[in-house]
Amino acid sequence: MTVWDAVVGQTVVPGLQRTVADAAAYLDGGRLGSMTHAWLFTGPPGSGRSVVARAFAAALQCPQGGCGTCSSCVEVRAGTHPDVANLVTEGLNIRIGQVRDLVPRAALRPARGRWQIVVVEDADRLGEDAADALLLSVEEPPERTVWMLCAPTAEDIVPTIRSRCRVTQLRTPPYADVARYLAESEGVDVATAEFAARASQGHVGRARALATDDDVRQRRAEVLRLPFNLADLRQCLDAAATLVDTAKADAERHCDALDEREVEELRKALGAGSTGRKPRSMEGAVKELEREQKLRRTRVQRDSIDRALVDVLALYRDVLMLQLGVRTELVNEDIRPSVDRLARSGRAEATLRRMEAVMAAREALQANAAPLLTLEAMALTLREG
Repeated sequence: MTVWDAVVGQTVVPGLQRTVADAAAYLDGGRLGSMTHAWLFTGPPGSGRSVVARAFAAALQCPQGGCGTCSSCVEVRAGTHPDVANLVTEGLNIRIGQVRDLVPRAALRPARGRWQIVVVEDADRLGEDAADALLLSVEEPPERTVWMLCAPTAEDIVPTIRSRCRVTQLRTPPYADVARYLAESEGVDVATAEFAARASQGHVGRARALATDDDVRQRRAEVLRLPFNLADLRQCLDAAATLVDTAKADAERHCDALDEREVEELRKALGAGSTGRKPRSMEGAVKELEREQKLRRTRVQRDSIDRALVDVLALYRDVLMLQLGVRTELVNEDIRPSVDRLARSGRAEATLRRMEAVMAAREALQANAAPLLTLEAMALTLREG
């Protein structure tokens, strides 16, 4: 089992493996070949951008090019390798302080590995100041430093950084590849794996959750009932409120225990309780942490709403396919009779308007619109068609 086994349905793997071989030859005195100092992995949500980046990082550090079993491979995959740093943000943006902490590390020679590697997940969340702080290091890196940025599209990265990176574009994994991965890696039965791959629309992380978590499947089923229950104004408002309440509950499950643990760890790090006195810096540090936690909670909530809207959009896509007479497998094949009834109750033009309303709601939420008002407006448009 190699490090590349975690990469699902991507055609870029052979090219990256050739680059790993070129990088190894360079360390032995050869030419760089296809190896370069800055990479930008792009692709739709669920394509596995960060998975590919970590596999690539492990392969570069591995003497065998990514065997998956040596200490270097194991440590990179576990996030404990001393020469591989991972910048992950759970807030709305990557802060300049996070980048400034990484830049000096990126300038060091590898302590034990073959390369000094920095993986920046969600690089599209780099603010202007954070991008400026990153630019110089990406522009003029030390000889054996490699930056790996991950973003949905190349256009999500500022041009000054983008122009210095080699862009590697990923695709949405085919359903069959996702189902095979779930069956082999998670031990999921074939029928469940195929359902999860189809229902997630090739989003590997979402597919894993649908295949292994009953609560996730139940919440999806509840979301898919929304378009069938918009007969009057009250039902529209209730549907919007339900989506918001469910997203808040998701955020609470994800964040509550984590928030409490982080505050306690910060207090201990600052020496609270060890001397009987409250450190002077504690109040400000705790407030800053709480601000970051609030941003993380907001992001989790909005991500939850967006996942629900993607499911609704897929339902209307299925409706449209039936209305147009397109012979294709439905995303929601498991509820085909219900989808067929919805298709026969309206026309394709109305379905397109409803799909546009869902997409407009997604864009508004990404622009920081109020979730409840946005979803209420969307639900009313879905009712009117």
